[in-house]
Amino acid sequence: MTGIAALVLMGELLALVLVLSTDGLNPFNWQRLGLVSLTILWVILPSAALLCRLRPFLARRSHKVAAAISYACLLGVLAVVLGVQHWWLADMAGQAIDYWSLLANMLVGAICAGVVLRYAYLQQQLHNQQQAELGARIEALQSRIRPHFLFNSMNSLASLIAVDAERAEKLVEDLSALFRASLADSKLVPLAQEIQLAKRYLEIEALRLGERLQSEWQLDNLPEHAELPSMLLQPLLENAVLHGIARRREGGTIQIEIRQNVIGSAPRELLLSIQNPVAVSETDESRNAHVGNGMAMENIRQRLSAFYGNRFRFSAGAHDGERGKEYRVELRLPLKTGQSLKPAYGTEREEAAP
Repeated sequence: MTGIAALVLMGELLALVLVLSTDGLNPFNWQRLGLVSLTILWVILPSAALLCRLRPFLARRSHKVAAAISYACLLGVLAVVLGVQHWWLADMAGQAIDYWSLLANMLVGAICAGVVLRYAYLQQQLHNQQQAELGARIEALQSRIRPHFLFNSMNSLASLIAVDAERAEKLVEDLSALFRASLADSKLVPLAQEIQLAKRYLEIEALRLGERLQSEWQLDNLPEHAELPSMLLQPLLENAVLHGIARRREGGTIQIEIRQNVIGSAPRELLLSIQNPVAVSETDESRNAHVGNGMAMENIRQRLSAFYGNRFRFSAGAHDGERGKEYRVELRLPLKTGQSLKPAYGTEREEAAP
């Protein structure tokens, strides 16, 4: 519908320009504007419908051949419309058809048609380029798994192989799932799949941190078909572990809450928050951690902007909570209307194995 509205608006602007160029502004010829507008719309709308039907055929041809066929179709529709119009006007006036006037209108229409097709082609090329750049940017942002996580996981795997082969095998499976998701195409994935991937990440970190790492999940009344950008939860949780739990001698609990949020008659939102305690320190190492934390948050913000434009809300910052100094990340993502609820999740608490 947006494309049709743009075509109609472009046609009306063209009709206005043609009338102003021939009759001037004072007095304005409204009758001619109506006739020219009707002619242009009779050319634009059937041509758009014809080209839409020919799209599969044109997609298999080269750009030059497709452009030539499109232009020929548009000229054919233009010739039929102008021929019928001049025959009707000549019949109404009881005169012969003015072929010179018909030829002049055909030339004007052919020039305008060429300009419009060229503009549409350039717009499509620009759109394709933007989509390609957007896809490349999303993939680059998605693939940034910190090297330290891989090194720590390999160390954990090396220590487990000799003492607990079953847990080592489980670690390999979890790592495979994480890196498979990281290398996959950037897209929206089911919420349940993203939650399962995030839990696998926490299980991997639990092998290194032991009882210092605990997690508490609050998952209530989630939409059944909700989707998230792939690998969204994992870097948020990695941030909480790296800059929060790992820097505290006593460890702590990461609180993850995901729920649907409805305010009045507004569209549904998916509310996602992650909260973790942070170590209170003024050392250079802590300040560097805050710099890394900010870079990770900016990375996530760019990914969300690439997927949702300006239709999301993102906030992150430290505050004084019940457990002392805490860091909270909150996301509000748009949901499609009409999604059914599936209260299959509850509140659960997970602790690392000793």
